[in-house]
Amino acid sequence: MVEVVEAGLWGLVAGSALLLGAALGYGLRVPQKVIATVMAFGAGVLISAVSFELVGEAYEEAGLAPAAVGTLIGAVAYTGGNVWLARRGARHRKRSGHAQAQPSESEQGGSGTALALGALLDGVPESAVIGVSLLDGGAVSLVTVAAVFISNVPEGLSSSAGMKRAGRTKGYVFGVWAAIAAASTVSAVFGYTVVGSFSPAVIAAVTAVAAGAILAMVADTMIPEAYDDAHLAIGLVTVSGFLVSFALSHT
Repeated sequence: MVEVVEAGLWGLVAGSALLLGAALGYGLRVPQKVIATVMAFGAGVLISAVSFELVGEAYEEAGLAPAAVGTLIGAVAYTGGNVWLARRGARHRKRSGHAQAQPSESEQGGSGTALALGALLDGVPESAVIGVSLLDGGAVSLVTVAAVFISNVPEGLSSSAGMKRAGRTKGYVFGVWAAIAAASTVSAVFGYTVVGSFSPAVIAAVTAVAAGAILAMVADTMIPEAYDDAHLAIGLVTVSGFLVSFALSHT
């Protein structure tokens, strides 16, 4: 029971970064280049975490085939869900509204629901692996938590700024991110309790699935937003985020 509570708390900690980012994006007029730079940094952090904390561990536990197949399945599942949501108005859910605007409800009916579901699609895999990380020796992977937290801040910041530009109310914006933070808690608990009942090989495969979904999300939603306003520096900033996460995983 203690580990279950711990999994939920770590999931909540990581998910709360979305609310922090949303508060910054909705309440302050953050320059577009700052948003893009932070998004690029968060993308680098997640890429490193996926490489060394998720796919790397899946490979060590189950071998190349389960790790590779799981990663592909995760990417396909995320891409399929993303395509479905994009057709309903959530294509630019992480955009701040500067280069690519999110649609308002009047422009595309149901886009508000699609945006909320898109945020859920982005957040669940990240939180699930936090719970799964507790299975390895009973201690959470602080690198994974840090990576998700750091990447969630720019996600919430950029998306909430875009929601505000599209005319979404404050109640809607913070309601969405509060719900995703709560879902992050549940997802982390799910990762520990349900996935933890499987064999090590299955756990490794599930970890790889989450890794594939996260990597597809980074490539499809985070990097394009960063490139729009920081394309001259995006490579350097992304590598900086990668190295910070890499250093954390080796300390």
